[in-house]
Amino acid sequence: MACVVWHVPVTTTGTGSTAALRLFRMRNGVRCAVGFSSPEALTALLGPDQAYTELGEAALRNLTRPLGVDTLVLDPGLVAPPVTTPAAVGATPGAAPSPAPTAHLQHR
Repeated sequence: MACVVWHVPVTTTGTGSTAALRLFRMRNGVRCAVGFSSPEALTALLGPDQAYTELGEAALRNLTRPLGVDTLVLDPGLVAPPVTTPAAVGATPGAAPSPAPTAHLQHR
């Protein structure tokens, strides 16, 4: 049986000589490791500059288990924090969000 290869994001040193697994958090805060079924899937989500290594699922589990990470996600659909408030159109980054508009109802 062939080993399925996961393309796993890593961070590297400035010289590129050392790599470390890049860990993520699920929406509920649980730490997880992610892998992708192809380099194209990884690039589509994390960008063309994201370094990666190829690992089998068992190897990835063996590397993350000592770190207390038991959750692996293959081909995540979204890697982002949950949105708590809608962004205001044209808002200045770092500025306080505008209050939500209120409806004015008239009784007849």
